[in-house]
Amino acid sequence: MEKLKSYVSGQWLAGSGEGRLVRHAVTGAPLYAVTSEGLEMAPMLAYARQGGKALAAMSFHQRAMMLKNLASHLTAQKEDFYALSGATGATRKDSWIDIEGGFATLFTYSSLVRRELSDEPFLVEDAWTPLSRKGGFGARHVLTPKPGVAVHINAFNFPIWGMLEKLAPTLLAGMPAIIKPATDGARLAQAVLQSAVESGILPAGALQIICGGVNDLLDLLGPQDVVTFTGSAHTGQTLRAHPNFNRHSIPFTMEADSVNSAILAEGAGDEAIALFVREIAREMTVKAGQKCTAIRRAFVPRCQLEQVKSALLARLGKVVVGDPAREGVTMGPLASLRQLEDVKARVEQLSAQAEILCGGHLTPFEVQADEPEKGAFYPPTVLLCHQPKESPAVHNTEAFGPVCTLLPYDSEDELAELVARGEGSLVASVVFDAGQDVTALVGSLAPWHGRLHLLDPISAEESTGHGSPLPHLVHGGPGRAGGGQELGGLRAVKHYMQRTAVQSSPGAMSQLTHSWNPGAPVQQDRVHPFRKYFEELVIGERLLTARRTVTEADVVNFACLSGDHFYAHMDKVAAAESLFGERVAHGYFVVSAAAGLFVDAAPGPVIANYGMEGLRFIEPVKIGDTIQVELTCKQKTRKPKRNPEDLPQGVVVWDIKVKNQRDQVVASYDILTLIEARD
Repeated sequence: MEKLKSYVSGQWLAGSGEGRLVRHAVTGAPLYAVTSEGLEMAPMLAYARQGGKALAAMSFHQRAMMLKNLASHLTAQKEDFYALSGATGATRKDSWIDIEGGFATLFTYSSLVRRELSDEPFLVEDAWTPLSRKGGFGARHVLTPKPGVAVHINAFNFPIWGMLEKLAPTLLAGMPAIIKPATDGARLAQAVLQSAVESGILPAGALQIICGGVNDLLDLLGPQDVVTFTGSAHTGQTLRAHPNFNRHSIPFTMEADSVNSAILAEGAGDEAIALFVREIAREMTVKAGQKCTAIRRAFVPRCQLEQVKSALLARLGKVVVGDPAREGVTMGPLASLRQLEDVKARVEQLSAQAEILCGGHLTPFEVQADEPEKGAFYPPTVLLCHQPKESPAVHNTEAFGPVCTLLPYDSEDELAELVARGEGSLVASVVFDAGQDVTALVGSLAPWHGRLHLLDPISAEESTGHGSPLPHLVHGGPGRAGGGQELGGLRAVKHYMQRTAVQSSPGAMSQLTHSWNPGAPVQQDRVHPFRKYFEELVIGERLLTARRTVTEADVVNFACLSGDHFYAHMDKVAAAESLFGERVAHGYFVVSAAAGLFVDAAPGPVIANYGMEGLRFIEPVKIGDTIQVELTCKQKTRKPKRNPEDLPQGVVVWDIKVKNQRDQVVASYDILTLIEARD
């Protein structure tokens, strides 16, 4: 029997011993054995730390481009992964979520970083905070890559997506990763990782995989390492209590299976009921219900229970269970015979407090397969618990398969109490009519969930659904769900970095962060900064413009041009009675006049205005006031070329301070310009 190899210290090695046998989910045929017995973990960590040094030396944009190239490389080979995915019992649709959803996460994170972060190896999190009266001492928070290793322990249900949604922010943060996939589905994860390693896109040591147990790996971790886990709550709690994690304060993030809910709001009409039933049926059958976000409890107003029950049973009656390779099959088997036995046991526990309406392992069901008795097939199963208040099993027992329990409720207060008995979940869906106010319900549900999916007929047209974690949004939840979070855009990247408060003078901070801070030294040149190419500009370079006195004609003309005749600008009597005491210039006139003072009008290296950020109007500008602008080069970020023939360019952030004749700042903001580079 083939032994699945691990990638350890730059080599593909098989463990000793017989290992655990993995079978085809449809046919039951033996596929491979998984064992890591005898593999050395200490050299693996040392090899990873070398890879970490290479990653940490790269800038965010370099790491993002690395991720994009990796995603493109893997996407080109996706059909190979689809072929392997069928052995896990996944339909083509199930595999699409896992395979292309995983690659899309890489693309998304690559784009997110290049759009939001500067091209530095570290991340400056916030603006300069003055800590002294004269401004000569202050601080900023800086995030740097941890010089350790991220250990990812993954679940069996999404071998690719579950691996890549952790890996994307890890690599972007500049950390290497050691992947420990679940035994069922390990070949699929291994195939993707092997392709990634052989591509040569990642530095040596950036990525390794253990097919089998982690041996003494967790005992060898230190204070700069990170562990993330996805799986059962019981296993996660056991890992969290590892004495070495406590000894070294090792960050441990847990995303555990939870008893997620779908809720039909009181008073919802037929259209909302149809959406509610559709969402439950989809979550029960996609991946055969083997999703950490799948709906396990469906809460229904008691007066609408019969309508919902009939509609759900009718919809599930159309599901075709069988071999995903067969045409017409809409739900495949569970991942393994072991998983099948676990689901049977859980349904038996649930049935002690709830009535089985359809499915269950004791009722014969049709399977479209050559030898159905050899596969891990289980039918869509719906239970009904008439008294959910007196039935703790329905709130704390999860059958990780196509199983859901209907739970009637009599009031919104009772509903909130019942949902909370799940002790924390990844997600809940609330389904309601368009225009219906669910504010109070959201307020009571939010503390118990990592994500709330509010579904009405309007959002239903474009909703990604109850069970779809997205790269931009937090994936995790409180209590039973693990208390951690993954994804969530840059939040996940920051998890693998060390946040440090750095205190210094403004000048020292500017040197450190490669961005100008208020109070840092400036320099002036006879050449206007807008006449300079990207490389020629210096951080801290300043232009002090000519002055302009604001006249009544300026205010009147701007009002006519813009259509803004607000009383504070145009009504002398009303303005005198306002907090200003007299007429004032439009704030946007001040911004426009400032641009007229600092812009160099001739064609040159400046290509375009890229945007404005942080605009604040601080003091009113009155008729007769004189304004002047301080323009300071604050930050520079080179833009990578999309195509070789593209014009080389970069984005420059300018600090703008508009001051009056009393040297008071009347307006402040940043502008971003796209500037041509020479090379």
